[in-house]
Amino acid sequence: GVDLTDQGSELTVGQEAVVAYEPRQEVVGVLGITVDRIEKTTFAKSFDGWQLGPGAEGTTPYFVRATLTNDGLTDLGGRQVPLYVVNTADTLIEPSTFEGTFKPCPSKPFPKRFRTGAKIETCLVYLTPKGTKLAAVSFRPTQEFDPITWTGPITKPLPDKPKKGKKGKNRQQGAAG
Repeated sequence: GVDLTDQGSELTVGQEAVVAYEPRQEVVGVLGITVDRIEKTTFAKSFDGWQLGPGAEGTTPYFVRATLTNDGLTDLGGRQVPLYVVNTADTLIEPSTFEGTFKPCPSKPFPKRFRTGAKIETCLVYLTPKGTKLAAVSFRPTQEFDPITWTGPITKPLPDKPKKGKKGKNRQQGAAG
C-alpha cells in the first residue's frame, strides 16, 4: 500500500524519495529519504584534531545531511544509512566512518530500534578523490538498481549552534586547598 519512487528518478535537494530497502535477504523495509543539504567543507575547518589515514590526502570532504523515516513495517534498527555519492568521474563513493563521535557531522547507523514511523536526521561524510567533485547523492541498493539521485546547491557547513546554558553569574568551580 505504499507508492515507491521510480528507479532512475532525479530529485533535487529537499525532495523525498520513498524506497524499498532490503539490507539483507528476507528483511525488506520502506524508507522515506530526503536529502536536506549538501555541504562542501575543508579539513582545516571541520577535521581539526583528527588524524586521517593516508587515503584522505588530496581528497575533498563533503557532508550530506538527510532525514530518514521508516515508512514500512520492518524494524530497521542498527542498519547503515543506504546513501552514497557519485563524483564527476562517475564513481560511487561510500560514506566515511569514524572511531568515536565526529561532532561536525555525526555519522551514525539507524538507532538500535528504528520502527514504523521512526524518523532520524543524520549527516554522512564523503571524501571525493583528488580532481573530482561531488555530482549527486545516490540511493543504489544493488548494482542492477537504476539509482535515485539528488542534486542541488552545494553550500558551506552550517555554523555550530550556540551552546545552551544558564544565564546569570559566571561560576567557576575548583578544588579547595
